[in-house]
Amino acid sequence: MVLSELSNKLEFEEYVNTNSLSVVHFYAEWAPQCVQMNEVMEELSNQIEYRAVKFAKCLAEEIPDVSLKYNITAVPTFVLIRKGAAVQRVDGANAGDLTKKINQALKDIAEPPRSEREIPPVDLNARLKSLINGAPVMLFMKGSAIEPRCKFSKAIVELLNSLNADYKTFDILNNEDVRQGLKEYSKWPTYPQLYIKGELIGGLDIVKEMQDSGELESMLPKKMSLDERLKSLINKAKVMVFMKGNPSQPKCGFSRTLMEILKGTGVDFETFDILEDEVVRQGLKEYSKWPTYPQVYVKGELIGGLDIIKEMKEGGELESTLNAQ
Repeated sequence: MVLSELSNKLEFEEYVNTNSLSVVHFYAEWAPQCVQMNEVMEELSNQIEYRAVKFAKCLAEEIPDVSLKYNITAVPTFVLIRKGAAVQRVDGANAGDLTKKINQALKDIAEPPRSEREIPPVDLNARLKSLINGAPVMLFMKGSAIEPRCKFSKAIVELLNSLNADYKTFDILNNEDVRQGLKEYSKWPTYPQLYIKGELIGGLDIVKEMQDSGELESMLPKKMSLDERLKSLINKAKVMVFMKGNPSQPKCGFSRTLMEILKGTGVDFETFDILEDEVVRQGLKEYSKWPTYPQVYVKGELIGGLDIIKEMKEGGELESTLNAQ
């Protein structure tokens, strides 16, 4: 067996939603313990007694929805999964405990699975309305603004960018319910679809016609330069946090832990969900020379990520730093 690398949510779900036992190492490249435990995983995967077990690793920060689902708040963490459900876990670099948990899971694997709780249906129309109104200008397309995945989506992105339009996108290839539901909701059978202030404008042909007539540009809010926008966001509040998700629904264990720490200080802060804006997500890494999230800023100055905040809390410096005048 080999130690597989899982790099996205779809790949992860396909890997663990089987009858086999999967052992997944949630790791970070900067953590020495993770490097050591990957070597342990390699060794285990080559042992005959574990030939029926699948071993994999994934960068915890790169698949935030998965990390949130399995409550990953630190690395290294190992989750033993069967049919998509966690059956055991090991927090920390403990090879002995990991081996013990794998052996126990293999013993339990023949037992009948517990019945799954029925998940209540989601109101699709309410979700579609929320998505449409998620920004003043919303583009439902195939792919993203950075990587369009059809020529029509590419053309409309180029058109909007040529007008320096400030807009957000939703990749309908990642959600079949939204993809099919939006066609019926808006009575518009094809993609891309452009919405301004919650109202459907149309597809590529109509947007082109509006551009040619000069009508479109006046309807579109303009983007600031990236540096101007990043500076504006960083200084939006005295304490500004760039994270995955939001305070009520963090989308990775690192962001969740940070929220718990900051809420415990009683200091007011605002947040920005970097999962909603790929340009900000990538641009801020370069702007601040800090490659990971979450990131905490005080009065426009970068303090650091979760590890730095933890150190400041343990050293008694956190509250005074956040309250700096």
